[in-house]
Amino acid sequence: MERWSEKIAVVTGASSGIGASVVEHLVGKGMMVFGFARRLSCLDDVADRVKNMDGLFYGKRVNMAETEDIKNAFNEIEQQVGPVQVLVNCAGTFAETSLCDGNVQKWRNTFEINVIGLCTATREAVAQMKGHSLDGHIIHMNCYSGHTPLDLVGENVYPASKYAVTALTNSWRYELQELGTKIKVTSISPSFVKNTKIAKASGIRPSVVNTLTPKDVSEAVLYVLGTPPHVQVHELILRTVGCNDVKS
Repeated sequence: MERWSEKIAVVTGASSGIGASVVEHLVGKGMMVFGFARRLSCLDDVADRVKNMDGLFYGKRVNMAETEDIKNAFNEIEQQVGPVQVLVNCAGTFAETSLCDGNVQKWRNTFEINVIGLCTATREAVAQMKGHSLDGHIIHMNCYSGHTPLDLVGENVYPASKYAVTALTNSWRYELQELGTKIKVTSISPSFVKNTKIAKASGIRPSVVNTLTPKDVSEAVLYVLGTPPHVQVHELILRTVGCNDVKS
């Protein structure tokens, strides 16, 4: 991780859960981290937790469903402090609805944040990395259900949005290789993670022994970033040992 010290990172969905934990780990490693979230008050809470660490943290109010919000935030970062070298896409949403009687607007919002917002942030980060000839790293926070949907009523379009992230990781990697860059792209797919807003919105009641924590996932982010420049972790799936993922 030494090569990332004092470098600039963006973490989307930084106000809670996995995103907030990723911020803590990256700031602790001396990075300058910009956290994106809709509520500045929640980002202030994160700032309090990392204020005595080696790196720096700045919260930015960004709605990941709004393209201009994302573009403006990246432009401000580049103009004020420099280009982004690490992007961790943690922003995501889970809408409580169904497929048979589903709310179409909730479906759209899920794809807008989980897919389009992720693509837009990645596009902006890659543009800065390419423009400054940087070998950066993009990390998509995927989900185990982006590979194998759980047999649960109510998941609706969420697994489909995460399947899209699985496919997009491949597509980004091919494009970046074709362009001759050495920008890495990684998908991290945890199974059920407790104490996250998505976990609460899903209504799933996991058993205590078979859930991951946000810290488990953010430590995986450190592992991925800490690999040598010639090593690319394309996909990392995290599951608990010896148990099913959830119990309804």
